[in-house]
Amino acid sequence: MAAKKTFKIGEYAKGGVISVEIQGKIITVIGRDWDYSKGSNKSSNQDNAKEFIRGTAEATDPEVRRKLFMFISDLTTSYYTDQIIEWIASKVELEKGFF
Repeated sequence: MAAKKTFKIGEYAKGGVISVEIQGKIITVIGRDWDYSKGSNKSSNQDNAKEFIRGTAEATDPEVRRKLFMFISDLTTSYYTDQIIEWIASKVELEKGFF
């Protein structure tokens, strides 16, 4: 299963854009700088915005939730971190682990 979503968070995230790509059990979270040449509102296409950080985790890792939380919360608020992890969990089964 492949899934992809771009979260256009704006001022509540470093860079303003967080993209998530899921290929099988591999989850990739990408921090991007807002591409103002495509517009400044949430309806603008930010799919090709410049990447500044990337993190990868496996859904089968017992610490996947903690790793995702730590990585994403460094990019945005806890509210949006929870929203992004909920979306990820709706697309791929995350190992339960301790967190």
